[in-house]
Amino acid sequence: MRISKLSASQRKKGRVLVHLDSGDILRVGESEVVSQGLCAGMELDGDALAALEDAARRRQVRERAMDLLSLRPMSRRELTGKLTAKGADLQAAEDAADWLEGLGLLDDESYARTLVRHYAGKGYGPYRIEQELYRRGVPRAFWEAAAEEAPGPERGILAFLGKKWRPEELEDPKVRKKASDALARRGYRWEDISAGLRAYCGAGLE
Repeated sequence: MRISKLSASQRKKGRVLVHLDSGDILRVGESEVVSQGLCAGMELDGDALAALEDAARRRQVRERAMDLLSLRPMSRRELTGKLTAKGADLQAAEDAADWLEGLGLLDDESYARTLVRHYAGKGYGPYRIEQELYRRGVPRAFWEAAAEEAPGPERGILAFLGKKWRPEELEDPKVRKKASDALARRGYRWEDISAGLRAYCGAGLE
């Protein structure tokens, strides 16, 4: 197989189009061109062609990974899952994740803190936040440190109660149970809910 020409991509900076005399086009990076000494007229044997095709596939997966991260932050597991769902093989997806971690663009520890701040800011309690960390594939090793980013539960509980009920309304056991159940669904612990209700109602709730 012979390379008929090389041309710079008009769409992606740093991408080079390798035109083969078969009519195929391989998209590689400038580093592959330099490292493999690619040039127009170069003959590629079977091994060289396979290596170039592999480099093109890995480059494509890396670019797709970068595009995904540009849309929103995500965990390593989320990213590799989306890449494999789009057709990348697992090894190429893992390699792309390693590359992005090396650049500091993929960081599960930082992402965990971001998630905790986000969901705490929306008024969710620790159980609900842990569910989100699990759902998004954040390793448990980062959960405890990330939880320190969240304010104490009383703040979120008082804010939620203040939007829904007046203190005197919660003197009714049925209303109080409704409020407690709503807070539990938002991921607060029962002991924190009880303390929050007492604080909101000026203490003295049975």
